[in-house]
Amino acid sequence: MSIEVNNESGLEVDAEALVRLARFVFDRLWLHPQTELSILLVDEEAMERLHLELMDEPGPTDVLSVPMDELTPGAPGRPTPQGMLGDIAICPQVAAQQAERGGHAADDELLLLATHGILHLLGFDHAEPEEREEMFTLQRELLTEFLGRPAPSETVA
Repeated sequence: MSIEVNNESGLEVDAEALVRLARFVFDRLWLHPQTELSILLVDEEAMERLHLELMDEPGPTDVLSVPMDELTPGAPGRPTPQGMLGDIAICPQVAAQQAERGGHAADDELLLLATHGILHLLGFDHAEPEEREEMFTLQRELLTEFLGRPAPSETVA
């Protein structure tokens, strides 16, 4: 399993917690042990550029996901094939603002956003109400189990 975290945000971030979370999610969703993931932490200016480039939307956002091999969750005894899951970009500055509005720690918001990003890489979406319910329920369950306490309220769009 190759999980790489690059912090270019200028803020102190617990990169090891992000790696532990990703490994936890990989295990729970039966991803191949050699699955690769890259997490990039960027400042607001860089996130705004990525947001415009990838989504054609102005302004910085909290998290962006760029899938590579279009992997989906596996099943017990049938892990997903080996491959490159993709890249996640997270903006800790935006995460801190959302955490403040949500009344929880910025570190928890970063873990929430990483979980959200991984689920997007695995094909989950929240454009429709049914999709949103499925994705956010799984996100909450995974994060609650990882944290060993209730997950923070979702502040992602």
